[in-house]
Amino acid sequence: MDTATLRTASGPGTPDLATHPTTTTPRTGRLARTFRGPAEDPAWARPALVALLVVTAAAYLWNLTASGWANSFYSAAVQAGSVSWKAFLFGSSDAASSITVDKPPASLWVMALSVRLLGLSSFAMLLPQVLMGVGTVWVTHATVRRRFGHGAALLAGVALALTPVAVLMFRFNNPDALLTLLMALAIWATLRAVEAGSYRWIALAGVFTGLGFLTKSLQVLLVVPAVAIVWLVCADTPVRRRLVGGLLSAAAFLVSAGWWVAVVELTPASMRPYIGGSQTNSFLELTFGYNGLGRLDGSEVGRVGGGGGGAGGFSDGVGIFRMFGSAVGGQISWLLPAALVLLVAGLALRGRAPRTDGRRAAYLAMGLWLAVTALVFSLMQGIFHEYYTVALAPAIAALVGMGAGEAWERRHDALGALTLAAGTAAASVWGFVLLSRTTSYGGWLRFTVLALGLAATLLFLVVGRLHRRGLAPVAALAVVAGLAGPAAYSASTLATGHSGSIVTAGPAGSRGGPGGGGMPGGMPQGGPGGGQGGMPGQAPGGTTTNPNGGTAPFGNGTAQGGTAQGGTTQGGTTQGGTSRGGGMGGLLDATTPDSAVVEALTADASSYTWVAAAVGSQNAAGLQLATELPVMAVGGFNGSDPSPTLAQFQQYVADGRIHWFLAGGGFGGQQGGSSASSEIATWVSQHFTAQTIGGQTFYDLTPTTTGSGQ
Repeated sequence: MDTATLRTASGPGTPDLATHPTTTTPRTGRLARTFRGPAEDPAWARPALVALLVVTAAAYLWNLTASGWANSFYSAAVQAGSVSWKAFLFGSSDAASSITVDKPPASLWVMALSVRLLGLSSFAMLLPQVLMGVGTVWVTHATVRRRFGHGAALLAGVALALTPVAVLMFRFNNPDALLTLLMALAIWATLRAVEAGSYRWIALAGVFTGLGFLTKSLQVLLVVPAVAIVWLVCADTPVRRRLVGGLLSAAAFLVSAGWWVAVVELTPASMRPYIGGSQTNSFLELTFGYNGLGRLDGSEVGRVGGGGGGAGGFSDGVGIFRMFGSAVGGQISWLLPAALVLLVAGLALRGRAPRTDGRRAAYLAMGLWLAVTALVFSLMQGIFHEYYTVALAPAIAALVGMGAGEAWERRHDALGALTLAAGTAAASVWGFVLLSRTTSYGGWLRFTVLALGLAATLLFLVVGRLHRRGLAPVAALAVVAGLAGPAAYSASTLATGHSGSIVTAGPAGSRGGPGGGGMPGGMPQGGPGGGQGGMPGQAPGGTTTNPNGGTAPFGNGTAQGGTAQGGTTQGGTTQGGTSRGGGMGGLLDATTPDSAVVEALTADASSYTWVAAAVGSQNAAGLQLATELPVMAVGGFNGSDPSPTLAQFQQYVADGRIHWFLAGGGFGGQQGGSSASSEIATWVSQHFTAQTIGGQTFYDLTPTTTGSGQ
């Protein structure tokens, strides 16, 4: 039987039997439409998968607690959710539920359950992210293996595990780890649905995207075009069933995401926390404004930094090549050129396959996921952080594994050999360019990568003439050339603690690396100002040495929560008071308060709803994590939310519900937003007496304090 006959016999949606010989046993009637792979795995396949997952877990767990509380903004909410089910449900910043974080709470739920089980610690906070990372590697491996075999799957899994931004975010407590896992699961379920024509699987894809919405709002929609198009075009079922299945998937999305939205929107405002990040106490406004369209055009109300198409700020680097730029390239783009080459070649190799071909469906799914997400990230003019690109990592890794695997099968054909050569050249040359942007590894690594890659490229051009024993060394050369650069960046990432609201992978001192580059996009460097324009009643215009050099204005002449460059950051070591964690030098991070502060806040704590209030969530988080008691974040993340209003705050004080007020906080220079935090800070400074505790300025707000009247 010739190859063409074998392809016809294999049925729609399955790979070529000429390259995937299969023996099967009957299995519940669906074998004819579902690719099951070999009846028995190669002897090395399962041990290799186990080794991949174990090594990934061990690497991600190593030095995990060096990041301390990581992003204290979310850590405080996790602490609150671990002691209050109301705070757990809504994603509140504190156990008294004054305000929520500015994202839905799904990732907080996972971490809060871990803390409830293991106790409050850095390890309990970050362990779920490690497990999500291992799970994402496993899902990517399974997705590739089902259609391209074990070798391709192993390459995809290793490529994902070594992606620098993945190493960073699967050890960090931002929502991106869970979001990436759920997006990978949505693609996995979609491809299962396509090959079986199954309502159940495509509905499950809708469930995963709905849970992704509860993790990071509209960002999960970047995977929806891949889910919808691949199902509607490639599913092995009639058009009518494809349309019905699409509607079922959409309904599953709405139910799995909408229940929580309905709870929030239908609960009276007086019975739930304020919705952080919104200006009208509405989750829908937060979703479609600050976390939605505002991210695309730069119109987010209350955000810090430039944007909206202007020079500087988050709009820096906007353009089609943003993923390759100095800020983002080292995070995610190591294998991106190779993935694009292999995507185009893979689609060409499947050109004559039937509509339901499973391999082409996989190329389309991963390619659409990559293309849509990369284009949105590249062109958005609103808030963009380099770590967002972790959402691209599974798609890039899968395309590399799938394309290389199929090209290897076709290596005796001219197109297969040329594809292997082009993909290897793209990976090694671009790796050389990225390694040239840092001095951390000297020149030897980049030249080694280039030399090995070019050698493998030339050998691939004549791969059909090589002896069988020479094939494995050539493949090994190509793999080493492609993965040595990201492996080095990943090793540097593992060795460094990361803390704060903006973090990046890679070696210290590289563009966007930990402690390097200052605030991204030309945002003003330095610490927080006082609310919006400085903390009244303090010495305005004071300066503090900036960890990245120069000086920066602080509202009260002190660093965030302490003396100039004083204190230690939550989540890492300090060197002369300068945080090593995060691409912003830890400036958007909480600090650990002095023991005298903790003693003052915990004294008679049961008499108060909030032991303290502070402008900005990070200021409040440092106090809350140190005391494990509720601290009100006035104005939300950067002090620009109208929560509470001045009148509400005055009433809380009159009722004796707040003990202390921390001076300073906020950022200043916000794009719009409420001035309530500034009004509160002014009122406090005019009616209460400042006192220094542990190097920080506080006001005692108890009603017995002289001059505490409204």
